[in-house]
Amino acid sequence: MVLKSTGKSWFKNFQYEEDRDSPTEVRNILLIVATLIASVTFQAGVNPPGGVWQDERNGHYAGTAIYASQPPAFYVFLISNTLALSASLLVIISLTYRFPFHLEVIIATVSMLVTYGSAIFAVTPKDSVRFRYVTATAAVPFMVRCLIHLFNKLRNR
Repeated sequence: MVLKSTGKSWFKNFQYEEDRDSPTEVRNILLIVATLIASVTFQAGVNPPGGVWQDERNGHYAGTAIYASQPPAFYVFLISNTLALSASLLVIISLTYRFPFHLEVIIATVSMLVTYGSAIFAVTPKDSVRFRYVTATAAVPFMVRCLIHLFNKLRNR
């Protein structure tokens, strides 16, 4: 059996087309994708890869991330995971704007971000990560969105 290329891109049928796809369908798909990303990244932060130390031997403490024993790799994981969580929560908040219970959605997502922060602070050894960088990373998607909004407002004057 020989597979032949049709010359067409296989993913072209899956790309967004404004005249074909309704805004409601697009919003619903984006909400699903953002919710999946938020779930996975939250879980990865609360239960870091490799788990946590169960004992206090060889210079580590019970309850701290095993992965943190490799500081550069753990730092990349922590920053990337935090950025993905924060961006997905921004998408969820943005796409549910003016929905019923929007205030409750905001409270829940902010609480989730705070819970994530407290969990990563609990499992990360105090000397392995500068938490101001993690906090700044969590703010990046929100700041970028605000700057884009401000730029567009100033440009349209």
